[in-house]
Amino acid sequence: MKSILLNCLFLIITMSAVQAQTDASSLDPYANETEAERDTRMEWFRAAKFGMFIHWGVYAVPAGIYKGEKVGKYGEWIMSDGSIPMAEYQRFAKKFNPIKYDPEAWVKLAKEAGMKYIVITSKHHDGFALFDSKVSKWDIVDASPYGKDLIAPLAEACKKHGIKLGLYYSQAQDWNQGGSARGKDKKGKWDPAQEHDMDDYIKNIAVPQVKEILTQYQPAILWWDTPRGMNKERAEQFLPLLKLAPGIIHNNRLGGDYKGDISTPEQFIPGTGLSGDWESCMTMNNTWGYKSYDHNWKSTETLIQNLVDIASKGGNFLLNVGPTAEGLIPEPSVERLKNMGEWMKKNSESIYGTSASPCRTPAWGRITTRTKGENTTLYLNVFDWPKSGNLFLPVTNKVQSCYLLVDKANKLKTKTDEQGTTISLAGEAPDSISSVIVLKLKGKPIVSDADNIKPDDEGNILLPAQKSIINNVIGSHVIYNKETDCIEQWSNEKATVDWDFSVDKAGTYTISMHIASEEESALELMIGDQKIEFKIATTEGFKTFNVGEIELDKTGNYSIHLKPKHKEWKAVMLKGVTISPK
Repeated sequence: MKSILLNCLFLIITMSAVQAQTDASSLDPYANETEAERDTRMEWFRAAKFGMFIHWGVYAVPAGIYKGEKVGKYGEWIMSDGSIPMAEYQRFAKKFNPIKYDPEAWVKLAKEAGMKYIVITSKHHDGFALFDSKVSKWDIVDASPYGKDLIAPLAEACKKHGIKLGLYYSQAQDWNQGGSARGKDKKGKWDPAQEHDMDDYIKNIAVPQVKEILTQYQPAILWWDTPRGMNKERAEQFLPLLKLAPGIIHNNRLGGDYKGDISTPEQFIPGTGLSGDWESCMTMNNTWGYKSYDHNWKSTETLIQNLVDIASKGGNFLLNVGPTAEGLIPEPSVERLKNMGEWMKKNSESIYGTSASPCRTPAWGRITTRTKGENTTLYLNVFDWPKSGNLFLPVTNKVQSCYLLVDKANKLKTKTDEQGTTISLAGEAPDSISSVIVLKLKGKPIVSDADNIKPDDEGNILLPAQKSIINNVIGSHVIYNKETDCIEQWSNEKATVDWDFSVDKAGTYTISMHIASEEESALELMIGDQKIEFKIATTEGFKTFNVGEIELDKTGNYSIHLKPKHKEWKAVMLKGVTISPK
């Protein structure tokens, strides 16, 4: 009898566990998706590569200025950064009257730029909806003189012109309707009127509004933002809604440990890309939402090279515009998008439908890949046209053909050996920003170690900033600056820097670093399982520090990893690292 009872108890527990797993899976329509099904669903996104982000709302009225003062970093955060009371902020909606809004012109501009999809803020953190919500009066129809849905005509224009529509929705933060607000005090409130119950907000505002936008507009993407305060129970209330828009793609910012379909690095390009599907979102100047005084526009060259860089690492580029309160995209944004479109007209074959480079990032530019059957096409986007007339990449396959994308009839000479392939170039670069060479190979790419940094004649291994692999994280924007020939803006302690190198002689090596720091800082250096921790004293300009010694007990390939030391890290600039035999 005891044995029977134990067996029954085990069966009940097992069935309960299976039921719980089934219930959890039934919430997420993609929980049991096969790899083939996922590939089909993600196919258009992976091929698109380039999209437009639109941050638009009531915050375009103050345009970054409150009580005569410039406020905050981003225009759309002005309510929080300026600690503006709810009642006062809501008065801005009375001046939000975008009578010059032309959604078809926006879509045509995106298409002219070579973009394949648009993601617009249906509701940002201030809680103002750009659609007619039935669960709130804090929307474009009820709270503004404009009085008409802004999303519907954009959705119609996207459909007309073959552009995919994505909708951004701030599910966790809502500073006007009881969501998880954030203020300067970091406690989440700056106005007593913001006292709230987040669970009540999720149930009665956020979930119904997501249901509204999925039902009404059938978007291809749902772009959550942010996961702050979103535990598993809160997040799970949104998952069943995804069934309302079959095939929809959603990002990794829902919360509750749900990874979504795409990772979303913000304002940076991961040094070696990311695993899985991902999309870098970036501003064109310094802000997402419109700020009247932000004129720090990125150049067309930077934007095009960012697009190429992201594609070469397997990601998509979501480039932002911040329209004015009247409904106009600022002219500098329009100008740059049209310039990008001119480049894309000639070179989009090297972007659309491509995958990541088989090689590490070359000094002269970036590489994208297209595979067809057993053969491979590499697109060599050359940023710096070689003065020597020779372009090298460490790929040893048999070359079937090589030519400029803009001049297919003019075949380029190549020479391949065990180290790689050298392409002979003549004359000036056909494009001052990025010239594309098409290299067709027999088979899948075979990459040699020739691109690893090797010792010089004296055995020294020089690791310059230009050849570093910068691994950024959200909130960091570490960059290599060609003008200063150094790694800059390394202030975030979670960002790291790597190099790959080779040694031809085993032994003890000393490591030095050419670095500048305005405050005392600290780093960790790792090669394999060996680690050196060291401090960097305050410098005036650049100074060479002896870091320590490390044992490389065999010849071959290595990687060096630089990581800021937690709580002791201060911003530095780095020219490079030297590894010398003792």
